[in-house]
Amino acid sequence: MHALVTGGGGFLGRYIVEQLVARGDRVRSFGRGAYPELETLGVEVVRGDINDREAVVKACEGIDCVFHTAAIAGIGGSWMDYCNTNVMGTRNVLTGCRVHHVSRLVYTSSPSTTFAGEDQCGINESVRFDLDWLTRYHCHYSRSKALAETAVWMRNGRAGLQTCALRPHLIWGPRDQHLIPRLIARARSGRLRRIGDGTNRVDIVYVENAAAAHLQVADALARENSSVAGRAYFLSQGEPVNCWQWIDEILQLAGFPPVRKAISLKAAWRIGAACEVVYRLLRSEREPPMTRFLAAQLATSHWFDISAARRDFGYEPQVSTAEGMQRLGNWLR
Repeated sequence: MHALVTGGGGFLGRYIVEQLVARGDRVRSFGRGAYPELETLGVEVVRGDINDREAVVKACEGIDCVFHTAAIAGIGGSWMDYCNTNVMGTRNVLTGCRVHHVSRLVYTSSPSTTFAGEDQCGINESVRFDLDWLTRYHCHYSRSKALAETAVWMRNGRAGLQTCALRPHLIWGPRDQHLIPRLIARARSGRLRRIGDGTNRVDIVYVENAAAAHLQVADALARENSSVAGRAYFLSQGEPVNCWQWIDEILQLAGFPPVRKAISLKAAWRIGAACEVVYRLLRSEREPPMTRFLAAQLATSHWFDISAARRDFGYEPQVSTAEGMQRLGNWLR
């Protein structure tokens, strides 16, 4: 197929691009950077902003399947930034699919769309997000991803377009420029604290497994009366880990001691609330050191039932957590 990967130079996007190229698909990458490493793979690199409707629509010309991974993630910044990139950018992609009769769209969503600040243990896709509590919860990223995912659902089956949303949880692995570097930076500065009692379990997913799932869904969407069309799926390693033990393992790979200091969820929640007020008053675009959402994410359990992904498109993590950690350690060294 001829595939377009938005955010093809990003963490997940680049692995999707490489796996598509490896199996012989033609690939076009759309993003803000030049990415000469993709050009050496024979990828057509198109520079542009996901907010630029005309550029996005043009990038969809001649495409069979779009993998839409481009987004901004974080816990700080203004709502308009998240809305413009994650919501309006997705609508631009959907417009490009309609104009150029693209038949398949695989959208990278987030499990945080269903997170309301409490434990989630073994939930499946029957749990629907409520846009009302997302508005109240002060998490721009989650709210924007929920709105974008809704738009993707609504376009399924229209103008010949089949869509599917994937919700990978805590993507990690070599070349990560988001999760791992932030953990290491906080450890280096001595600002990393365990939140809660340290017993919460979370799902994680190795980046190559997440990328492979995107290709599997694209292939499943090509089938007649596809069972994955119009649906969303959680993705993980299939085995939740203790959140803070896993963080300690990452720190050990990077040459840092485990987290020793801790604060309660209640204290972190209050600090997060105060940080949100201060950063809002200062109109700061930087990320606060703590927010209520981040405090809840780090102190509660959230892991998911991925049996639907296994059943509907044959997802199975090919790289184990142990193997993934070894590869991460080699990259960090």
